[in-house]
Amino acid sequence: MDLSNLKPADGSRADGTFRRGRGHGSGNGKTAGKGHKGQKARSGAPRLGFEGGQMPLFRRIPKRGFKNINTREIVGINVSMLDRFDDGSDVTVESLIEAGIIKNPRDGVKILGDGNITKKLNVKVNAYSAAAKEKIEAAGGKAEVI
Repeated sequence: MDLSNLKPADGSRADGTFRRGRGHGSGNGKTAGKGHKGQKARSGAPRLGFEGGQMPLFRRIPKRGFKNINTREIVGINVSMLDRFDDGSDVTVESLIEAGIIKNPRDGVKILGDGNITKKLNVKVNAYSAAAKEKIEAAGGKAEVI
């Protein structure tokens, strides 16, 4: 690699080829896309959502509840879904994606206890309900937490 090969990371430049205010031939000359005069044509235009001194919409609407930023989104699947795997196989998050049972594991996968399981499986996911763990172990399998 040398200086002639350097380029910005993909997506880091918003308008890479678009140059404002470079004459009529550019398609965006003269007023450079800001129209004619007015508050929004000048520097120091008001921020997004400013309503000219009127109480802005986002402050007029009541705020309710609490949004926990540390919450985790766990994908739950039932024990009955595991019956489509072969007897004695290992069930991991990757194998669940390959089998089409889940699409996006998000922050983790939890096995829930609805349904029955007839096959002996070694299951390795993030969490289990008590009923699901009992059913997997009753069928002769193992339930490991990763």
